[in-house]
Amino acid sequence: MQVVDVSVIIPVFNGESYLAEAIESVLTQSIQPREIIVVDDGSSDASAMVARRFSDRIQLHQQANRGAAAARNRGIEISSGSFLAFLDADDFWTPGKLDLQWQVLQNHPEQEMVLGNVVQFISPDVDGLSRQRLRQELETMPAYLIGAMLIRRGAFFKVGLLNEKLQLGEYIDWFQRGRDLGLSWHMLDEVVLKRRIHCSNQGITKRAHMADYITVLKAALDRKRRMHREGRDK
Repeated sequence: MQVVDVSVIIPVFNGESYLAEAIESVLTQSIQPREIIVVDDGSSDASAMVARRFSDRIQLHQQANRGAAAARNRGIEISSGSFLAFLDADDFWTPGKLDLQWQVLQNHPEQEMVLGNVVQFISPDVDGLSRQRLRQELETMPAYLIGAMLIRRGAFFKVGLLNEKLQLGEYIDWFQRGRDLGLSWHMLDEVVLKRRIHCSNQGITKRAHMADYITVLKAALDRKRRMHREGRDK
């Protein structure tokens, strides 16, 4: 099987129920990354034990709980691949995800990253009442999500690490910064990510941090104003 120069980073916090499926979705790709790094962000459940079942195929790193952005940043810092990919511990990749995106970046050196579509699904462990409430979340759409991305390492660092002050919206913030810098990307028509909807999604469990989205929006507007002023002053 072809091994490509990709580092896959999977942050996990109390994700013992779903982590194995996420890891297996990477291990069963038609081409394989050079390394898979699981960063356990201070889980109090058996997430680390689940990860250790794959110890011959993955690297496990543990840290005190600092949030998903910090866990991803830690994985990036210890990774060695020339390309970076990410996966949340409760989601999984479709079988051809890595191959499809790898081919785009190999055949189009002008592209710095590639995304794809996401299909959302309600986790089988969700009860009937919650299932009805969550059903409105279901749709297939272009995925401006970190789990749907493959990016050149240099392009990622051109934008910089994720903002660890944000508990929600850290990738939205990163993507907006990349767009403002003129980062080039391609959006595949194919579904590359399956996103699990369940009662423990961060958007539900971290409602106290919803103001982070306002922070992200304000930062984006401030950058646009600054860029406009700089362009006008030239």
